[in-house]
Formats: sequence, C-alpha cells, structure tokens
Amino acid sequence: MSTLLSPPPLPDASAVPLASTGTGEFALIARHFARPGHALHHTLLGIGDDCALLRPREGHDLALSTDMLVAGQHFFDDVAPERLGHKALAVNLSDLAASGARPLAFSLALALPAAEDDWLGRFARGLLTLADAHACDLLGGDTTRGPLTLSLTVLGEVPRGAALLRRGAQPGDRIYASHPTGGGLGDARLALHLLLAQRHQPLPAADADRMARLQAPQRQALLAATRDRLECPLPRVALGMALRGVASACLDLSDGLQGDIGHLLVASGTGATLQACRPDGGGLLAAACPAARAHDPDWALQLALAGGDDYELLFTAPPHRQADVAAAAAAAGVACTCIGTIDATPGLRWTDLHGRTHALAGHGFDHFAPPSPRV
Repeated sequence: MSTLLSPPPLPDASAVPLASTGTGEFALIARHFARPGHALHHTLLGIGDDCALLRPREGHDLALSTDMLVAGQHFFDDVAPERLGHKALAVNLSDLAASGARPLAFSLALALPAAEDDWLGRFARGLLTLADAHACDLLGGDTTRGPLTLSLTVLGEVPRGAALLRRGAQPGDRIYASHPTGGGLGDARLALHLLLAQRHQPLPAADADRMARLQAPQRQALLAATRDRLECPLPRVALGMALRGVASACLDLSDGLQGDIGHLLVASGTGATLQACRPDGGGLLAAACPAARAHDPDWALQLALAGGDDYELLFTAPPHRQADVAAAAAAAGVACTCIGTIDATPGLRWTDLHGRTHALAGHGFDHFAPPSPRV
C-alpha cells in the first residue's frame, strides 16, 4: 500500500514539543500547562496539535459540560490564583458528578488582561492539582487578551444507559442533599456576604442587618469557617458514581437550592415539599450552614435555600433505597441528608421550623435578572 495512504503512528499523547522560553502565548502554554509524559491512557493526543484525540472505553457514553467564570461576576479580582484554578475546574467536575460520570479530560479557554508569569504558574498549580486528583487530562484550549475570563469544557464517561438525569423523580421519593460533615448548604453564600461586607459592597437588606449585628471577631470566625467552601469547592465525583442505579434523579447545586430544585421538578413532572426538620433527624436545618446555624437557625435556613456556589448534589431516591444512599455517602466520605419528599402535586412547598407549610417560589440565580451581588 502506498505510504501516502498510510497515516503515521500517533506520537505519545504529550510528546508534541512546544518551546517553553519567552513570553509569547505558546511559550506560556508550554511552561505552565503542557506536561510531557503525563497523559493518561484514554488521551491519544493532547496539547500541541490542532485537535486532541480521546478514546472512551467500549460500552460507555461520553458526558460533556461547559462552564464559564468571569471576573467581577463569579469571583473577586483579587482571589488567589491557585484557588481560582481549583474552582474553575471544580465547578465543571461538579456537572460530571451530577451525571454519575468519571472524569476523563478537559479543555481551557482563557482570556487574560496581561500575561503575568507568576499568576499563570499559580493558577495552573491549583488547576492541575485538582485535575490530577481526578485523573483528568488537560487536552488543550485557547488563550487571548481580554478581561479575565475562564471557560472550561469537561468530558467524562459513564456506563451506557447508567447516567443520572434531572428527570426520573417519582412521587414518594425522598430528596437528599450532600454536604461535608463539618459544613452545609449556604456556607459559600455566607462567605460571599462576609467578603462583600469587607469590601463595603451592597447586600440584601436582611443580610445587611445580620452583618451589622455581628462583632468583627464573629465575622472573622465565620469567614474562616466558610471561605474554603466558596473558593475551593470539592466536586462530589465519587458520590455521583456511587449513586448510579440508586438515585432516581440528580443535579448539582450551583445557583441555590430553591431555584435548582425547580429544574428537577419540571424535568420530572412532579412537585416537592422541603422540610426544615424531619422526625428521622434529617431536614434542611441539619444540612444547613453550621456556622450560621449556631447564631440563628432561620438565617441558616435562608442561606441554604437561597444560596449558591454550593456544588453539592441534590438527588432523589425511593424510600427502600435509604440504606443504599447511606452506603454511597459513606463510600464517598460525605454526608447525605434527607431534606424533603417528592409530591404528585406540582409546585414547591416548604414546611418551616414551626410545622407550617408555605408555597415556595423556585427562583435561583439568573445572570440576566436585575443586577445583584454575585461574586
């Protein structure tokens, strides 16, 4: 056969050379993001070519998600670069977790106001440390000059037909939220409000009143307890994989429980009742920000309902799968608390600390709603 019709064998996935000296775009990529000899078995060709090549395993579907982070909208301009790198990948991995997928690889598009070598090195360190923890290859991407903006696309694999979806919740299913054993839903929102207060930026009236009643040492202690949850969220990848075949529906909490659960209910054609407390010891208060709960349970519940940037999993499961949920949580090293039930009646309802049930509007964060603090 003519050699013209026989393509050459692929080089090692990470062996494509890039010049690493100088301050140009490709030198920066080579210095901070290209890692010769590091590619994993599923990456056939990585950084250095026009396209990367990836080979998923037989019998698996590809899962893909994209998220964008913009300075001043999703993070403060002065956030530590290592933390920004971590969070940029974490929020994308959280989407894979919600589908029960195992991470494979990701691409990065990065707009920078200036090419600062030290900043890029620290950013890459935070990004790639989390990538290595999840065996997730950086395949390539793009860089340009502009306002600081990050856009990542992640790819994962899930056994064919086993992906977790937003649709599938059934009346009678229990609603669970994951959270760390020492933290809860609303931690990130509390940290955000504390940082906004430090910067003398506006807060919602109720939150501004609470901040005004706190002494400086109290605010410092609250920020120390919650800041990592805002700036370094931990994607629940292991939990998502453990919930395959157990959860009837699942999504990740990024824009606040009160709004995000509405997406699951619409997709499933159901309603829900969330409960502040449950006879079994569960309920939203048990899953809510413990730092705020120690000051005011109502405040903790408000933060948990209307917060954002939690990057936890919200999922449903039939009552007879309770032991399986507990086993999945234990295997993943996180807590999963039952916070309500799925109803046949459409709409979202809320049973408060006094046992009174109210209708609850399902509105989360909206990038095109009237301006409000987000970073």
